[in-house]
Amino acid sequence: MVTQTESRKTSQRLPDPAARPDTDVVIYDGHCRICTGGVKILYWLDVQKRLSFLSLHDARVADVAPNLTFDQMMEEMWVADIRGRQHSGAEAFRYLTRRLVLLWPVMPLMHIPGSLPVGKWMYRKVAAARYRFGKHTGEDCGDACQIHFGPKPDQQNSK
Repeated sequence: MVTQTESRKTSQRLPDPAARPDTDVVIYDGHCRICTGGVKILYWLDVQKRLSFLSLHDARVADVAPNLTFDQMMEEMWVADIRGRQHSGAEAFRYLTRRLVLLWPVMPLMHIPGSLPVGKWMYRKVAAARYRFGKHTGEDCGDACQIHFGPKPDQQNSK
């Protein structure tokens, strides 16, 4: 079981924008096991050191993406590129296939005409259920579970 403290330790091991100032910033849910796992893979694939990482729960995210709301960041991973543009969800992954050499083999698939709407739909389905997929049976994921799935049945009965 990954606690929020362990999640924070994971994000501390990843290079953040202060350590790599001239890089694209990947904004992810640092309290989500699936998100942190995906970001670890991106870190491993980033052989040219073009990325830095920031949990959406970090106060510094307001400096990187002041226009994004908490709800927007909870819905999808975001990449704030070095040119000031922002990419989210499937579009962010598509962008990263162009930036990370080890993702170049996937790039043609992500750029097939008409594939982006399908990719966006698939990404949103997985992102919406990520806390359900990323937790063990009976594990409490704190506020995140309540945000995504509503109050627990025993909480509903007590109201």
